[in-house]
Amino acid sequence: MLSSYALDSQVIQKELCTGCGACQGLCPYWGSSRGRTICYYDCERSDGRCQHFCPRMPTDLAALQKKAFPDETVLPELGPYRALYLARAADPEIRGGAQHGGAVSALVELALREGLIDGALLTRAKDTLDPAGVMVTDPDEVRRCSGSSFQIPPTLAVLNEALREDRLRRIGVVGTPCKTLAVCKMRYNPLPDNDNHAGNIRLVIGLFCGWGLDWDGLEALTKRSAPSGAGHVDIPPSKYHSIEFAPRGGGETVSVDLDEVLPLVRPACRACADMTAEFADLSVGGARSADGWETDKKWNQIIVRSKTGEELVALARSRGILEFKDVPDTALDKLKKASLGKKRTAVRTLRERCGGLGYLAPNEALLPLD
Repeated sequence: MLSSYALDSQVIQKELCTGCGACQGLCPYWGSSRGRTICYYDCERSDGRCQHFCPRMPTDLAALQKKAFPDETVLPELGPYRALYLARAADPEIRGGAQHGGAVSALVELALREGLIDGALLTRAKDTLDPAGVMVTDPDEVRRCSGSSFQIPPTLAVLNEALREDRLRRIGVVGTPCKTLAVCKMRYNPLPDNDNHAGNIRLVIGLFCGWGLDWDGLEALTKRSAPSGAGHVDIPPSKYHSIEFAPRGGGETVSVDLDEVLPLVRPACRACADMTAEFADLSVGGARSADGWETDKKWNQIIVRSKTGEELVALARSRGILEFKDVPDTALDKLKKASLGKKRTAVRTLRERCGGLGYLAPNEALLPLD
């Protein structure tokens, strides 16, 4: 079976492609345009890296998880778990340009300055639109990549190119759950005859993600909601049922009903069972607490999953890079419930679209649905 055919028939035609870029930057056969993955040529390889590392090709996720994390740290609903923190960047300048509390930017800057990594794969957008992957080697460049875009660019193409060149020996990666799964496959399930220097990946920070949006649809919605450009886009807690556009340069935030946004959700995102980036060293999202949205949107919640992640957070605490506050007693249970809800939605979608668990098979042990 041609590897390009397998990806096309099992992933793209079934609307499971996330646009992560794991199949790109390896050869001239695969590319991308405005969030759409394109196969330019058929390929005769049956074991290519494009197929091997795609996060939507069938994978024994339970076996992969065992390779990457100790069994005793795994929670059925959330994956590997060592600790949960509420934290934010201590530097107000970082917080000022961040999506929420700026914890990711602060941690990446720290890792670069301390030599824990010598390059970081980040995403840079233009007023929240047209994002692209960039490999940052200067800590002072990290803040230019702050904030979020709800378009999903093929950033892993940039990672593949950097790994192939083998000039950065300690790489950090920041990405959504689909991307961190692909990176985990690179690190712990490489091709024996060509691992593409996957050992150079030293740190993975995952981003909580509910879904990404169609590139053209989001661009049109942004132009209607913030004609001068959106300096910030955010989705408040579910009770608000809205998406918020903050105009570039200041001005009143515009709230758009989520019913206008949901038709723009990428089909692949409805089949994603991972809300919290379970295959990362650290996972970071917006805070949720009884303090309310106006307070929570200035803080992050951080799930520590590995020893590497644990050591980085400890270093950030000791250096005063992050500020911490008490985690509510209900926080972990709320995360479990939200994560489980996404898993259930994914399984329903996959059964309707694929007649079974699709890329999740055989992984019933990772899906505590009852």
